[in-house]
Amino acid sequence: MLVLRSLVFNVLFYANLVIWLIFVVLPAMLLPGRALLDVAIAWARSSLWLMRIVAGTRCEITGIENIPQGGLMVGAKHQSFLETFALVTVFRDPVFILKRELTWIPVFGWALTKMRMIPVNRGARARALSDVTRRAKIELGQNGRQLLIFPEGTRRAPGAPPAYKFGAAHLYAELGVPCVPVALNTGLYWPRRKFLRRPGTVRIEILPPIEPGLDKVAFQNLLQERVETASDRLLAEGRAELAARGMDPLASS
Repeated sequence: MLVLRSLVFNVLFYANLVIWLIFVVLPAMLLPGRALLDVAIAWARSSLWLMRIVAGTRCEITGIENIPQGGLMVGAKHQSFLETFALVTVFRDPVFILKRELTWIPVFGWALTKMRMIPVNRGARARALSDVTRRAKIELGQNGRQLLIFPEGTRRAPGAPPAYKFGAAHLYAELGVPCVPVALNTGLYWPRRKFLRRPGTVRIEILPPIEPGLDKVAFQNLLQERVETASDRLLAEGRAELAARGMDPLASS
């Protein structure tokens, strides 16, 4: 049953994405970028609804009251594709740093460009960081947007040792805005590089912001401590829930 439900969900999820791209996103390219953001939020909610109805996986996001007004950074744990669209439903005007290759995809990439997402050339590290910082200052300072970043840079399996990169601390120091840490256990239910979608309750927790003014090392240590401590707690809760259903992905890996 788990394999069948996962298969059906994946087919419907990607079919839903294609339908939105062709029949909603493409016509919306004629509208302002804000309209495209609204479309992205609507698509994300439709995907979360599909996940709940078909895969039996709810997504619970708590701590929304911890989000301050104005421009800010969001430093989120990254275990799955799920959080990349689930967080879009929470923040008013999000902007992502993403691989520039994604902007080359027809329709999808055009929409990313029109929504002023920030592409990065990973092959030119020093210049890329400078370009990202310049663009982020404009989007956060002038436009009051929320910069969503994954400090580890790539998806990490649940329970894997943390691997935080320097880029988050650099942006924190340069941008001078609060950083909102985000903990989660999404990888238990939507694991990376696998098609299984486990039933249960995914938990994403928005933590109190780290105010600007810390030095880079102190910020890096505090961000990692807050995110990892909360994520470990959510991981334990998720494993207990899955074990009650006869599933524990970490025990079997």
